[in-house]
Amino acid sequence: MDALMLEEALELILSRGKKIDECEEIALWDVVGRVLAEDVVAQRNQPPFPRSPLDGYAVRSSDIKGASREYPVTLTVIAEVDAGHVVQEMVGEGEAIRIMTGAPIPDGADCIIGQEDTDYGESRVNVYEEVEAWQNYCFEGEDYRAGTILLKKGTVLGSAEAGILASLGLTRVCVYRRPRIAVITTGDEILLPGEELLPGKIYDSNLYALVTRLRSWGVEISAKMRVEDDAKKVAELVKKVMTDADLVVTTGGVSVGKKDIMHEVLKILNCEKLFWRIAVKPGMPTLCASCQGKLLVCLSGNPYGAVANLELLIRPLLAEMTGREDLKIQRRRAVCENTFPKKSMVTRYVRAHYSDGKVRIASGSNASGILSSMCGCNCLIVIPAGTERIEKDDEVEVILL
Repeated sequence: MDALMLEEALELILSRGKKIDECEEIALWDVVGRVLAEDVVAQRNQPPFPRSPLDGYAVRSSDIKGASREYPVTLTVIAEVDAGHVVQEMVGEGEAIRIMTGAPIPDGADCIIGQEDTDYGESRVNVYEEVEAWQNYCFEGEDYRAGTILLKKGTVLGSAEAGILASLGLTRVCVYRRPRIAVITTGDEILLPGEELLPGKIYDSNLYALVTRLRSWGVEISAKMRVEDDAKKVAELVKKVMTDADLVVTTGGVSVGKKDIMHEVLKILNCEKLFWRIAVKPGMPTLCASCQGKLLVCLSGNPYGAVANLELLIRPLLAEMTGREDLKIQRRRAVCENTFPKKSMVTRYVRAHYSDGKVRIASGSNASGILSSMCGCNCLIVIPAGTERIEKDDEVEVILL
């Protein structure tokens, strides 16, 4: 099977991905990163009454016309109102009510004079500034009015949205369930952190890099585990975890060596192979299949190859499954601040840092087995197939991470 272009591989994956439409109700404390499953409509005005934006006195603007330090206007203070309380008194001619920030504005008043523009009087107050009608006055419904659609279905919820939902008096909200992904790393040579590092072994960085990145995209990890290079064991594990997962992602065993067992795994599971190998570097030996009506995506065992193709294949798939616009691939044009001297026989993705229209290729090795030079990177530079080298000040395309 010939290597596909990335766009062809992605089209095949997206054609088999299933949009998640199941919903669940969750507490407001847990909404960040979740996707709203229904429109949220305001049932009342916010604020539900006119309120004061500052500490001062509720007055009639007509009573303080021409007030100044030289010619203060003196008003009778008939009451005081704090936030969370109301008064029955109405502001009449020549009167004022002391008021605190957030308190309901009493009837009769059409403005608030800040206390710093008065002598802070208690029974009588001297006003030193003129204020226009409706100045320093928060109207009922100033934030939103009853019947307004405040949050639309499909909104990705954050802390601001949580605050809006709370302002409606809600404690729970209906959201789409999160995608469930099982992640399996394969290899006789890998151990989990915490295990004794034996001769010939290495610690499993792929499992942690992939799982934590998926979680940052709002994914529920239904399983995360390591297994040795045994086709039957891997097949049994894939079959088991696929029951609860929308998608299974594996790393390792996808090339052509004796231990590249994922091809045999597909035969054991009677999977439909969609593609094997993508014309990209890193991560060319990527395998994808449909198994039990679900996708099985087998990434390279090389850490950078696995991480890169998680961004290029799995991220857009999740955007399609969840409707999250923020998960779609974002591309920019940028001026490169340093050189990349290698010829690119296929489309190459180079780790880099992007800022304000400029991009700098990361120092250190760009080899697919190297993960450390990813630290501090926030994009991938796209180097088209056939490019001889990237020179300083060349314009390039980047994919934001």
